[in-house]
Amino acid sequence: MFSEIKILIHQGKQFIPDVTTSVVPGIFRGRPVISTEKVDTAALVKCCPVGAITADPIAIDMGKCLFCGECQLAFPSKIKFTKDYKVSSNVRDNLIIREGIDEPVRFDADKARKEIRKLLRDSLKLRQVSAGGDNSCEWELNAAGNVNFDMGRFGIEFVASPRHADGIVITGPVSRNMAEPLQLCYDAVPHPKVIILAGTDAISGGLFTGSPAVDRSFLEKFTVDLYIPGNPVHPLAFINGVLELIGRMTKRFKS
Repeated sequence: MFSEIKILIHQGKQFIPDVTTSVVPGIFRGRPVISTEKVDTAALVKCCPVGAITADPIAIDMGKCLFCGECQLAFPSKIKFTKDYKVSSNVRDNLIIREGIDEPVRFDADKARKEIRKLLRDSLKLRQVSAGGDNSCEWELNAAGNVNFDMGRFGIEFVASPRHADGIVITGPVSRNMAEPLQLCYDAVPHPKVIILAGTDAISGGLFTGSPAVDRSFLEKFTVDLYIPGNPVHPLAFINGVLELIGRMTKRFKS
């Protein structure tokens, strides 16, 4: 017993009491902010390896961004990545960060499907599909259920079978080899079916955009319920995004 007490004193609490207000340590890059300072716009746009930065006005699309930080290194007074991990939205355009606007990413509650919040608010089971992913987002989603983040306390869990799931979480750019298995998995999920895209690759294709090895036709058929940017997705970003989706982002989880 004394050894357990010694570990507790040394390490402190290993779980995060409040996942809505926790501060992320280290080199984590969250929501970017673009200042109004004048810079060489052409050079700024060119420094992004995936074309996530556009001009007139200058903006960063988090759905394409690799969060590599190259733009911040090249233009430190123009681009700054904050620690804000609440970057999810159910509207794709809300992932675009525009010059001179330092505001949280908005989740449009009016556009959220009512049946999701009515039926799945207290219990949401998800089937994760790695559609050609590199295992980075997959690792982080696994971490979302560990003792530190413990998303299971909100009734959010990953399940092994799509027949036991309420929706799917897609990671990866959706390779040609995974296009059919992804469709089969989605078809096996009972209604209402939730679709969540986790990570840059899933949202836009990332580095693999335009590759002949990618088949994203599945995403053209259905409405996506939640976009969670990141490369990879942080567990806190995932949990907070899903809580917004199911209508659980209330004061009792912020106290």
